[in-house]
Amino acid sequence: MSEFDAIIIGAGAAGLMCAITAGGRGRKILLLDHADKIGEKIRISGGGRCNFTNLNATAENYISQNPRFCISALKRYRPENFVAMVERHEIKYFEKTLGQLFCQGPATQIVEMLLGECRDAGVEIKNPASVKGVIKNDNGYRVTTDSDEFNSASVVIASGGLSIPKIGASDFGQRIAREFGLNVIPTNPALVPLTFSGAELENMKNLAGVSLDVKIGCNKTIFSDALLFTHRGLSGPAILQISSYWNNGDEIIIDMAPGTDTFAKLKTAKQESPKQLPQTILSRIISKRLAQSIVDEFGLREAIGQISDKTLFKLGARINDWRVRPTGSEGYRTAEVTIGGVDTDEISSKTMEAKKAPGLFFIGEVVDVTGQLGGYNFQWAWASGFAAGSSI
Repeated sequence: MSEFDAIIIGAGAAGLMCAITAGGRGRKILLLDHADKIGEKIRISGGGRCNFTNLNATAENYISQNPRFCISALKRYRPENFVAMVERHEIKYFEKTLGQLFCQGPATQIVEMLLGECRDAGVEIKNPASVKGVIKNDNGYRVTTDSDEFNSASVVIASGGLSIPKIGASDFGQRIAREFGLNVIPTNPALVPLTFSGAELENMKNLAGVSLDVKIGCNKTIFSDALLFTHRGLSGPAILQISSYWNNGDEIIIDMAPGTDTFAKLKTAKQESPKQLPQTILSRIISKRLAQSIVDEFGLREAIGQISDKTLFKLGARINDWRVRPTGSEGYRTAEVTIGGVDTDEISSKTMEAKKAPGLFFIGEVVDVTGQLGGYNFQWAWASGFAAGSSI
């Protein structure tokens, strides 16, 4: 039976970084992954360009039952540390907006870089290898796969969350945590489009493809970004962001013309251009299709001069203070990440080691730390992987 200093289960972003870090310290590392191809989630991220970090990453950009848990790891491995690796491999990148860094070329460059670093660090990679069990023994842990058994002093669970099952996501990490007596925070899909039903959905279907910049709020959290109407409901960066703060039954509030008092514009137009149609006025503020849809929703056919101020106020509120209740989300099928996971109270913020199971570590998305949209989840993967890799 093969012996290793540590076995890392899951060759995604966090697992690869952990392996690179530990292998670079001279540790004998085995990296296992069930997939035929390593790093699929990296490959498809950022529209195939991989938003590999965010220069502005702080604890404020993460959701967790313990918001301070991520601070230690984020301080030890910063965005500039990963950027230095990218530059060393001469991968060209650019800043899109607000500190978001993307590859200029395909995301596969990041996968190839990480695999190259693993090779240089002497990491042994086995895939596809489906792990059947992790058992504590006198010398550490025994890991059983579908074809072999391995012993190691430490095991790192880097198996990710439930997001995007078509590329192999599963609850493996959560099951292992529970087997060792660790609490798991209930999970939900995050960074995910929201769905609707009934008349609201029919209106959204008719607007599919329309995009606009909005200010959106839910549960005292507000984002400003782009919204996209779809055949299932609402998507776009603004919706993905707010989905992480939305719970079933919650109302979301959308300002479709941030910085513009739509009611004031309508009242002025009523006085100065009473013969104009309301959709003509609104199309100067929002898209023509959306303006027409909202006017039709109100059943308005007359010129603006014939519409009461009370109705104009409601029309303005429909644009600056649109309140809707999603019926659900598109779920883990399209969610970029999973919110919830292994309770941070159960693991060390410095090493990622389980307090109840010495030698057992949890990193990346399997932990109850979820980043906002914009490279933050990758930065958590690099930082938590580095923390564990420095300790095993």
